[in-house]
Amino acid sequence: MEYVHVAAAVICNDQGQVLIAKRPLHKHQGGLWEFPGGKVEADEAVLDALKRELHEELGIEVEQARSLIRVHHHYSDKSVLLDVWRVDGFRGEPHGREGQPIEWCAVDALSEREFPEANRPIIAAAELPDCYLITPSPGVADEYLANLEIALQQGVRLVQLRAKGMGEDEYIALAKQVLERCHAVGARLLLNGEPEWVAEVGADGVQLSSGKLQSLSQRPLGKELLVGASCHTEAELQQALKLEVDFALLSPIKWTKSHPDTEPLGWDEMRRLVDEIPIPVYALGGVSRDDLDDAFAAGAQGIAAIRSLWPGA
Repeated sequence: MEYVHVAAAVICNDQGQVLIAKRPLHKHQGGLWEFPGGKVEADEAVLDALKRELHEELGIEVEQARSLIRVHHHYSDKSVLLDVWRVDGFRGEPHGREGQPIEWCAVDALSEREFPEANRPIIAAAELPDCYLITPSPGVADEYLANLEIALQQGVRLVQLRAKGMGEDEYIALAKQVLERCHAVGARLLLNGEPEWVAEVGADGVQLSSGKLQSLSQRPLGKELLVGASCHTEAELQQALKLEVDFALLSPIKWTKSHPDTEPLGWDEMRRLVDEIPIPVYALGGVSRDDLDDAFAAGAQGIAAIRSLWPGA
């Protein structure tokens, strides 16, 4: 079976759009939309290949790029490794130098387009932010909601409402208040609770605990909603993959005050585990925005945190 290593780019502009191109009809998966890029030549560095391909295809010079996600995918006639980079800076005006149609597409509209199956995890990675806030246990309601608003003002766009020990009615009432504040700034809210609560609250999805993850045999919500999974082991990541979740958390990456006796996985082990998992994975446990470069280098979507993303924690 043919093996193809491809460097691809999620090229972003300041309007929250991503550049996509349509594959020629005579090529494999012809007529579908794709993220620009091309084959990595023998002994060629991936970033060098990406820069070469984007210049040849679009006439642009890459100035700022980072690794986003690596996707291994097997078609009936070939196996493909998509080495995907996020490009946030470039020189030149993109145009289809090979006659291919190109288009700037809103990030939240990518899932409406027809892409090759292997591109689905890339769409998920493009849609997700690099920081994921997990809220601490609620204290005084007014102070809690005020801190949430500060976090949102600081750029948080994905929030997990975690309130262990809170009763269902109280949790749902709080979730509705949190949701209102999240949606006011375009942030999405996931519930750390029963999937059935999502519809009642009107939330954007659910975060499955590792225990809940292991108890399920199928994805608990439709594809229009987000499903995240909390994982600690390779087996749990594989279970998340079987359930077709949208993303996972992997922890603990570093030492944490809350679990001082738990041996951290470390960045090297995260890199090993994430490389075989074709879904976005956040690093969790003792991490902050200062660790983003290490997280990206390990193949992570970004970082998830409570203390480091919560004002005054």
